[in-house]
Amino acid sequence: MKENAIWAIVGLMGAALLAIILLQAYWINGAITLNESQFDKQIHEALTRVATGLKEFEDEELDSKKPISRGGLSMTMAGSSLLKSDDLIISKGFEVSGLQQDETAKMNAKLIQELYKTRKPERIEDRIDRKYLRDYLDRELKNRGINIGYEYGVLSNFTNQFEIQNGHYLISGFSEEEVTEMPEDNNSVLRKSEYEVDLFTTDINSPGKLVVYFPQKSSIVWGGNVWRTLIAAFISTLIVLCCFLYTVKVIFTQKKLSEMKTDFINNMTHEFKTPIATISLAADSITNPTILSNEDKIKRFAKIIKQENKRMNNQVEKVLQMASLDKEDFDLNVTSLNLHEIIEQAATNARLQVERKEGEVTTDLKAKDAYIEGDLTHISNIINNLLDNANKYSPEKPKISVHTRNVRGGVEVIVSDHGIGMNKEALKHIFDKFYRVHTGNLHDVKGFGLGLSYVKAMMVAHKGQINVKSELGKGSTFILTFSKKFRKTA
Repeated sequence: MKENAIWAIVGLMGAALLAIILLQAYWINGAITLNESQFDKQIHEALTRVATGLKEFEDEELDSKKPISRGGLSMTMAGSSLLKSDDLIISKGFEVSGLQQDETAKMNAKLIQELYKTRKPERIEDRIDRKYLRDYLDRELKNRGINIGYEYGVLSNFTNQFEIQNGHYLISGFSEEEVTEMPEDNNSVLRKSEYEVDLFTTDINSPGKLVVYFPQKSSIVWGGNVWRTLIAAFISTLIVLCCFLYTVKVIFTQKKLSEMKTDFINNMTHEFKTPIATISLAADSITNPTILSNEDKIKRFAKIIKQENKRMNNQVEKVLQMASLDKEDFDLNVTSLNLHEIIEQAATNARLQVERKEGEVTTDLKAKDAYIEGDLTHISNIINNLLDNANKYSPEKPKISVHTRNVRGGVEVIVSDHGIGMNKEALKHIFDKFYRVHTGNLHDVKGFGLGLSYVKAMMVAHKGQINVKSELGKGSTFILTFSKKFRKTA
């Protein structure tokens, strides 16, 4: 699949996932808005009912007062100083001697109406029983299923101050247990509250307001199924997102692996093509009648066939070896080894190739104790592979050096070159199977891209470590750390 097609699919999947997230956010926001609307409605209903109850409570108090006489009229006191005009106190229901009942009622209603209009404003705290207010407010809220903490206050429209707050009077003239000094910040949150209702609205001007503030309002707004929906949406979205990212990663990994395998097949074809052609040519030459009579030429061609066959076998062995490493189907023949001897032998073999390019291989073996435990064949292959790579990726006059030193618990081997080096992207993949560092327009670097993958696998098998440092155009350095004692995995 082409890369553009992959990115198109990723874009569509990403857009669909984003649409799902936005849709879930819309639904959750709708649920929160609905909960808040219902909460607001319930609070306003409760406050309205409390305001009505305070008015009814005041009326009942007025009706309970005893009869008095004034101007030849016999009246039943139904009000306190709230309905005073000079020395006259009018009730909602009173008896007047010498008058008919209907006329009495009309006079009563008219007098009450006039007195409501002309009486002096009374302090609102004089008209409210703080305990009754608290009990009534609690009951109305609980009847509507609102069981969270709250603060409340009665704000005077004449003084613009809270006269009652959270069950206490904030003025003088009351007993100490009834009066308290409330912090200013409590007043500030109440003043900003959106939940308020006018009190005693039958007056010409309402004397004050009942204000309620809910510090834990969010617990109601976010309650119910909102939190469960939010958590379920978050978890499901996270799972889908993780699966999406993993799928994208797999797609690109498989694409890259496919490209590397294609490159591997091309390299393998190239590597096999030359020895096959050589063997074919040598076989044709042997069957030539003019060659059959020449024993030396027959031996020469037979030797060529044998060498090329061995070369092909080595290439096949590398591929099979990597398959075994993947399955961990191999056994290590662990013995005591002298790393310096292995390095010197590998350096001697490498010099034959390096000197053809007018290069050099130097060794600086400073480890005082170079003995480790490991498999001789695999340890030798590790060093040989690194030297071979250093030669391959040093186009002109290779300069390769090998250093050793003792470190805590083992021996460190450093293989450096002054070749083409690698960029950061290449460093991430050099130990991947079939990966080969790009050499620009150079096509003379042979191999399957299995060497460093093998080196990494063998270092892990020997419980060692491998690190690499490289700079493009300046060369690479491989740092191997071998443990002195081989620790078998249980």
